[in-house]
Amino acid sequence: LSESLSVSKIFVAPGNGGTASAGGKIINVDIKSEDIKSLVEFAKSQHVSLVVVGPEQPLVDGITDKILSNNIACFGPTAAAAIIEASKAWSKDFMTKYEVNTARYKNFNNYDDAIAHLQSVDYRVVVKASGLAAGKGVILPLTKAEAEDAISYIMKDKAFGTAGAEVVIEEFIEGEEVSLLAFTDGIIVKDMPPAQDHKRVFDNDEGPNTGGMGAYAPAPVLTPRLRKECLAILNKVISGMAAEGRVYKGVIYGGFMIPKDSNDKRGPSVLEFNARFGDPETQVLLPLLQSDLFDIFVSCVRGTLSDCPVLWKQGKAACTVVCAAPGYPNSYPKDSPINGLDDVHNDNVNVYHAGTKLTDSTIVTNGGRVLSVTGIGESLQSAVNTAYSAIPSISFDGMHYRRDIAKRGITAPIRLGVLGSTRGTDMQAIINAIQSNDLNAKISIVISNKADAGILERANNHNINNIAISSKGLTREDFDDIISSVLTDEGVDLVLLIGYMRILSDRFVNTWSGRCLNVHPSLLPEFAGGMDLQVHEAVIKANKSISGCTIHFVTGELDGGPIYLQETCFVELDETPESLKAKVQKLEGVAYVNAIKMFQSDLNKGKKTIETITYKAAGVDIDAGDALVKVIGPYCKETRRSGCDAELGGFGGLFDLSQSGYDASDTVLVSGTDGVGTKLKIAQSIGKHDTIGIDLVAMCVNDILVCGAEPLFFLDYYATGSLNVSEAAQVVKGIAEGCKLGGCALIGGETAEMAGMYAKGEYDLAGFSVGAVRRSDILPRNISGGDLLIALSSSGVHSNGYSLVRKCVEKSGLQWADQAPYITDQTISLGESLLTPTRIYVSTLLPLIKLGLIKGMAHITGGGLLDNLPRVLPNDLAAFINLESSGWSLPPVFEWLNNIANLNKTELFRTFNCGIGMVLVIDPNNLQTVQTKLNELSEKYYVIGDLRERENRTEQVVLL
Repeated sequence: LSESLSVSKIFVAPGNGGTASAGGKIINVDIKSEDIKSLVEFAKSQHVSLVVVGPEQPLVDGITDKILSNNIACFGPTAAAAIIEASKAWSKDFMTKYEVNTARYKNFNNYDDAIAHLQSVDYRVVVKASGLAAGKGVILPLTKAEAEDAISYIMKDKAFGTAGAEVVIEEFIEGEEVSLLAFTDGIIVKDMPPAQDHKRVFDNDEGPNTGGMGAYAPAPVLTPRLRKECLAILNKVISGMAAEGRVYKGVIYGGFMIPKDSNDKRGPSVLEFNARFGDPETQVLLPLLQSDLFDIFVSCVRGTLSDCPVLWKQGKAACTVVCAAPGYPNSYPKDSPINGLDDVHNDNVNVYHAGTKLTDSTIVTNGGRVLSVTGIGESLQSAVNTAYSAIPSISFDGMHYRRDIAKRGITAPIRLGVLGSTRGTDMQAIINAIQSNDLNAKISIVISNKADAGILERANNHNINNIAISSKGLTREDFDDIISSVLTDEGVDLVLLIGYMRILSDRFVNTWSGRCLNVHPSLLPEFAGGMDLQVHEAVIKANKSISGCTIHFVTGELDGGPIYLQETCFVELDETPESLKAKVQKLEGVAYVNAIKMFQSDLNKGKKTIETITYKAAGVDIDAGDALVKVIGPYCKETRRSGCDAELGGFGGLFDLSQSGYDASDTVLVSGTDGVGTKLKIAQSIGKHDTIGIDLVAMCVNDILVCGAEPLFFLDYYATGSLNVSEAAQVVKGIAEGCKLGGCALIGGETAEMAGMYAKGEYDLAGFSVGAVRRSDILPRNISGGDLLIALSSSGVHSNGYSLVRKCVEKSGLQWADQAPYITDQTISLGESLLTPTRIYVSTLLPLIKLGLIKGMAHITGGGLLDNLPRVLPNDLAAFINLESSGWSLPPVFEWLNNIANLNKTELFRTFNCGIGMVLVIDPNNLQTVQTKLNELSEKYYVIGDLRERENRTEQVVLL
């Protein structure tokens, strides 16, 4: 509701910890749901335009009637209509009156009469408390003794209070339960995707009943045909309620049992009706809703549902897992803090609160079912994985949840539709594999264009649903439309052509693209177009030593669809067409079984169709990658140094330490990795790619330099959605230039072309550098009070803070091509200026390091001076810095940025380098020597402060 543009404010009574902390439009109201009088008064005082009732008890108590009588719209049935949930006994009698399919039953308000009836029946029963029992009033006894105990528990022990004053004893129907909810305005019924919940508290449907431990949607058990039958029942119920003078508006929840035997003529049987959204079904249904929920509610209230579209997201599934308190569904503790709610960072996960409350800014448990974690995915398996991957982030004392939610849906057999005109020999292999549990599949329907086809008799012999459809008087398209309609109604996942003697229409082929398989008695593409013995004769005549069969997808080209699987056999020297046919025919059934298994695996992974496409067609151009290697090879060779040859193309880059003068027994390797961040966005916006590689190298080699290490080699990672050889070559050219400045060899890298991961024109970079340092020379070392701090200048913004930089540019109204406003050179654009490469300090500082003149260094990157300098300081020392007295001044680029960002001094020095790219820690006795060396290199530097005892200071960098 909060996503609706028509909704400005939502009051939730009484709410929970989730709604209390949601903010935005959502406000908790401390009124209990049973306090109808106060709720009505509050709605009037706040000029509420619509009341939505969630729980069943207020509906039964008449809250809708009270709200409506005060001229306020209310979504939810009146008390007269809510009786369909309030009394199971009334509901069963109503179903009998209106000929709604339901199990045999009798209602009792006398214990002895109930027991007598129990003893008289010859079938297993279900015992139900007639009234509201919070979803726990249904007991499934296995024996009559257990049934007697159940009746006693409800009627004598009054386990459910007055809800058990009357009981329903009904026949147990073996099958699979499914829920079909629908919106209704009292006339029109528009259903939601079918859902299945899990009532038992423990895995494998063990333990006592609960209000629901999880759910998933859509539930595959409800085929389109069965769904139509269930929807017809809901329509009949809504019409019947209107005829009874109990016009029903709101959500009608139908709990259905689908018979185990698919040929059971009784069809779906109603178990119960609820007068509201189900929990936890709602948690998987509403995330799949595409239409505006508020609009739907209003149209139900106004009786205009026929004019309101109710659309659902296609190709999506949802799974919710309930996290329950210890002891649930029996007694359980409350007030346990819930941890990790802010650690769930996935747009495809919703964490719904149930039994929670907000106490002193902490969300704690306040019920049995505490949270529902819902995952959304492209397939049911994906949704399940998404939900379960989020749960480990959340915890509270004793939290427990089922680990098999949606298992039934995931492991549901694949539904096969078979089209055949002959004996159906290949189908027998499939039947045998199913019966032996080697294949998790179900032949849902066998269709033939010939009433006397042997395949129909074979289907009858194995109790498989089948039908003969005559094509007489029909065009090919019209006939195939009928076939397609039957397959769709049966929820068929995969169509198999087994001896089907008709050419399929283009419309059928397109409808079932990627979901229709045929078998051909040769190893396609050879001998395509031939049939039966003709093919085998051709194989023998061609002196083939191997033949077999091919399972291929059906397309408009005869025998030309993508090959899915092939099975082979040897062709003997004395082979005849008849003997080869016998060999190949034995393979066909095996091939079909294996193909079905493959398809099922693809289906579980979320693949909807299968087609033959090249890697290039998928967006990855291998030739472009090869071309790039040829272009960048010379750049890499320019970075050669002792220890390697910088040749590309191998599986790994080799480096010989000894050739670089390092003794392995006394050498420590230092590694660093980094990227360039959103500075890349500017390079991509202005089409300048030749310097960004220098930034990449700088961010890595400067980091290992501060450890006292000499950079030895470098590797890069270049990722893009579509490889542009020219752009990539420019980037690598910059990387090679950076390697030369850093004295390291570019010995390898990875170019990853990942179609769909990046927008057109975008790429990302990562770098990896390794250096070496003698064990005794590792920095920092021997840092002490009185040591001096020398700052080396940066070349500009370097490679940190660019998210803020880009925001400032946006706020300034300037374009990248405009002149940079902070420099006098009118030929340099703003974009070019901000792409000034990060300085590489290796050639300046490595000689000083080898002379032992530096005690420590800090590379000033993300976090600025204030966060990076403490990384090299002992805990007992603090840096006291007086920038102004050192001769330093804030460079113009940072002045311009801060005039827009308006940062305080501390935030400025934590965000940007502010003109300082590296800070050295030196002994004051070495100051003159260091200054001389830096002056010889024309290095711009500042003596910015010294180190002193930290005393009781919390900060380790003090700006004076």
